[in-house]
Amino acid sequence: MLALGLAVAMATPLAANAADYVIDTQGAHASINFKVSHLGYSFIKGRFNKFEGEFSYDPANVAASSVEVKVDTTSLDSNHAERDKHIRSGDFIDAGKYSEAVFKSTKVVDKGDGKLEVMGDLTLHGETKQITIDADFIGQGKDPWGGERAGFMGTTRLELADFNIPVMYI
Repeated sequence: MLALGLAVAMATPLAANAADYVIDTQGAHASINFKVSHLGYSFIKGRFNKFEGEFSYDPANVAASSVEVKVDTTSLDSNHAERDKHIRSGDFIDAGKYSEAVFKSTKVVDKGDGKLEVMGDLTLHGETKQITIDADFIGQGKDPWGGERAGFMGTTRLELADFNIPVMYI
């Protein structure tokens, strides 16, 4: 099982109600983190260092919101070079063959109190599956340089076998 977390702070001019944002990967305001079972008795935690994406958010019409994120799977980093090489190999995610994972939302549901349910298609390891991301709206406003920002955090759980990723001991 793989647990993924996505924390994003996005920037772009804000329209009257709806806004289109670009995920801010340059300012260290966004991250994609993971936690995966290690040998059945502990966890490996890591991140993907390279990704990009866009998000449209309208607090008055959350259902019209959307998100798309592209992840460079070769950027997997668990803070252990040899293990990273093995996880990126054909034994697991095969990053040489499947160098990009993509999430594209199909529906966003406002659950109230800043809670969102983001449903969409995740393509990973050549397989596309519908997943749900539980997200929290953190806040929105102007940054010190006059730009507009909006922050969200989301989590989901994946079964690696659903994406034909061998479930061996990492």
